Order: sequence, then C-alpha cells, then structure tokens
Amino acid sequence: MLPYAAYLRVYEPLAAFSPRDQKIWAAYAESPDRPRRAGALEIEHGEAVRRIVGVPPAPAPEQESSNAYLRRVEDVLYVCPWQTRLRSWLAFASFRGGTPVKLADRFVPQAIAERTADDFDRFKRSGTSLRTHIRTSTWHVPTSWFTPFDSTERWLVLGGAPAEGADPGAHTVAAPARNMLYVTSMAQARRRAAKALGVIKRHAPDTAAFHEFEEVGRWLEEFHPHSLVELDYGGLVHLMDDETLEADQSVAELSASLTGLDNGQEELAFAMYQRVVVRWRSIQALQSAN
Repeated sequence: MLPYAAYLRVYEPLAAFSPRDQKIWAAYAESPDRPRRAGALEIEHGEAVRRIVGVPPAPAPEQESSNAYLRRVEDVLYVCPWQTRLRSWLAFASFRGGTPVKLADRFVPQAIAERTADDFDRFKRSGTSLRTHIRTSTWHVPTSWFTPFDSTERWLVLGGAPAEGADPGAHTVAAPARNMLYVTSMAQARRRAAKALGVIKRHAPDTAAFHEFEEVGRWLEEFHPHSLVELDYGGLVHLMDDETLEADQSVAELSASLTGLDNGQEELAFAMYQRVVVRWRSIQALQSAN
C-alpha cells in the first residue's frame, strides 16, 4: 500500500553537482543494485514505516539516503536525490509545529523528539542548504503544482501500455503499472509559473493562491536552468478509478482559468478553477473517510 501522496520533483543534470557528487551519482547510475523506478516509492515508504513503528521510533534516519531518482535524455543523466533525512527533518518539524504537545508525544516520545530537533539544529548551523529536490503533498495535488506544465506533457498509464501522451522511454528507466506523470524542462516550467503568477498578481494579489504560486516559482529558481521538472500523482492514482484519471485535465483546466481571468472572461475562469478545486477537494476528503 503506497502512501496517498503526490510528488513534485526536480532532476538536475549531472553537471550541476560537485565533482565529488558527479562521480558518486555516475557510479550509482551504473549500479545493478540501486532501486529501480518501478519500486522506488515502495522502498521509500517501507523504510519510513520501519523507522516509525520501530521501538523506539526514529523520525529521521541516522544518515542521509544514498538513493536518487534518475532520468536520461539522450546522453545526459539527470538526478533527483531522495534526501530522505532532510525531508524527514522538515516534515517532523512541521508536524511538531502543528500538533499539540501531548498528542505529538503519543507518536514520538519527547526525549526522541528533542534529540531529533537537536540533530536538525546542528545540521542547520553547519550552513548546509535546506533545499530539497522533492516536495510531497498528502491526499491531494496543490493547485499551484499544475502551473509549470502543459496538458500535452501528461503521461498516463492504466495497468499496461501508456494510454496517451509522449513515450517517456527517453526519460525514465521504468514506471509503475499505474501512474500519472507530467514532465517538462525547467525553462518551460519557470516561464509558465511566472506567467501564472503574473495573472494572479494582476487580478488577485495578496490571496492565498498568489502566495502558493509565488512559493513554487521561487523553489524552481533554486535549481540548475537545464533541469527537468516532474509532477507524479504517486499513490493518489489508487484513489481514482480509470475513468476519473482519464478525465483529469487539471493542468489544462487551470491554464484555461488563468487565461480567462486575464482576458476578462470571469465566468469561464471561475468555472474552470472550480472544476480543479472540486475535483481535488473530493479526493482530499477521503483522508477522513472510514
């Protein structure tokens, strides 16, 4: 059972890494023992579950992960490190910040929580970047995550061969039997994100949507300009039947909404935006279903 989460990933070209890391990732790509794409999410999830259900629980691994997602385009290797330890630290800090102390202690004993926080504080004082190549969203895809992509970049797999979209064989080694992906270049992603932010700024500044779109745009600017950007529906595809997945045109609908808003077509803009919001609100509501 995969987690009901979606992922926004950035794959940087090998040249973007330090000479030391370039050697590490080049050797990793040739390793026969590294996790393949088809089982990578399952391995990530399995590691997390074993840490949390262990006695005592471990909110973050002792060492940073040596694994990564890989893509190849022609002769260029693109790398998206898992960064499991850093992502776990950030997630645990968010959890503690938004959960009452007594309830949080039920999940992780106070002594372990404090030790984890101290480890993270030491890491931050070392000056190491807190930039993560992967963003995670449970139970839904945030609306702002659709802005970097175009509807033609959708790649949908329903159990067997791709149902539609460009053949991603040049980009990925393998894919799960059921999946929904969007993949684009960083240049396109930044241009689309900036365009969307401009529309929101002109017509709906100082709104929650504006700040969410702005955050995604800032995050994309932190990476190499020749990177690849991927939106992966992850485990959310198991909350949607084939018909629902085939009908999901969230990227196209959000784009139409923004275009309508900028052209003064307010009814069209509202209708398209509501289609996206209602679709994902209904899926997110499953979080509290029994």
